[in-house]
Amino acid sequence: MRIAYLDCFSGISGDMFLGALLDAGVPLPLLEETTRTLGLGATLETSRVLRNGLSATKVDVLVSGVPDAPIEHGHQHGHAHSRPAPHRGLREIREIIQAAAIAEPAREIALSAFQLLAEAEGRIHQREPEDVHFHEVGAVDAIVDIVCAAVGASWLAADEWVCSPLNVGGGTVHCAHGTLPVPAPATLELLKGAPGAPIFGSEINRELVTPTGAAIVRALVTRFGPLPQLSVTATGYGAGAREFAGVANVVRLTLGKSVEAGAGLPQETVTLLESTLDDCTPQLMGYVLERLLDEGALDAFTAPVQMKKNRPGLLLTVIARPEDAERLAALLFAETTTIGIRTRNELRYALEREHVTVQSEWGPLRIKLARLNGQVVNAAPEFEDCRAAASASGVPLKQVMQEAVRLYCEQLSDLAASHRNSHHG
Repeated sequence: MRIAYLDCFSGISGDMFLGALLDAGVPLPLLEETTRTLGLGATLETSRVLRNGLSATKVDVLVSGVPDAPIEHGHQHGHAHSRPAPHRGLREIREIIQAAAIAEPAREIALSAFQLLAEAEGRIHQREPEDVHFHEVGAVDAIVDIVCAAVGASWLAADEWVCSPLNVGGGTVHCAHGTLPVPAPATLELLKGAPGAPIFGSEINRELVTPTGAAIVRALVTRFGPLPQLSVTATGYGAGAREFAGVANVVRLTLGKSVEAGAGLPQETVTLLESTLDDCTPQLMGYVLERLLDEGALDAFTAPVQMKKNRPGLLLTVIARPEDAERLAALLFAETTTIGIRTRNELRYALEREHVTVQSEWGPLRIKLARLNGQVVNAAPEFEDCRAAASASGVPLKQVMQEAVRLYCEQLSDLAASHRNSHHG
């Protein structure tokens, strides 16, 4: 499993992340072409700098040869500009990203980052995300930073992004809405939405985690914690503009392959939501379980428990993708009697899954395949397909399921025979 680890001991901003990507091996021409295809008149300028004696890559976004109006207050370029940053809305930024000639996975990451930004700004200013007009993050350098970050991260092809606790800095920051405490409200709102994202302040009275940096973290990272056990393959250091006493103003990116016990098995991060209930009827709970699965929960189930005052109750457990956890928690608050939900992120081993279809006398039936290292280790008929076929035809369900498996095995035999004939031919 290929893991990318972000060490944000001195915070993170968009330009710092780009520097770390380049330092870790992402080709500069890839990011230069990405910048050009955005059609914003921007170019990238890179240099090698020292931060407290540590060599790192510094990236500046130039518009017509001049750095764009600074948005990264803690890592700003240090030049004075009279040209104000444009106030672009989410719709306009989406159009820019949709029109760019970039790979679809990178496009999805960039769109997700700006959607998260819009939602955070909307909650702060009591507006719908579509009605938010970005000030600082609508500037050219923020768009370039986020889109190039998405393209570079996709090029690295990490199976998982993990992040350290984030040093947010301290003091105040000046922005379009006046002087605000660090971290800026948008940054704090973004990090609040990341389950398990630990932050801490420092004696450096600068904004160390910017909204752009926080949005990149939210769009990429699935879990937070210490550096996992890795066989390191590459490292990269991205520099901020300023020198700080006692700490190198860089973000470090470490790439490697997991060497944890059982690392040969595919892993993914999931979020567990749990609540104990002693006043929820069975009818209501059955409905809630169906709703959870319909709304994207990976699994949802109950188990009997003995609660306080000797009351019999239920332990409700929901397994969710991290990005779905907050939405499903809101569903639980709305649909059940719970007043508290426990959450935690966990790793789970999960085989690669896909569907194939067999043609039966009752119509097409899907077979769910599970693969380990490319080999099929389990094949099971899709229950809902078989149930619908059995119900429509009046044939016993078990007969439909058995026939689906037989047809799949027959299809495998035909494929193997065809492969042998073609090999010998």
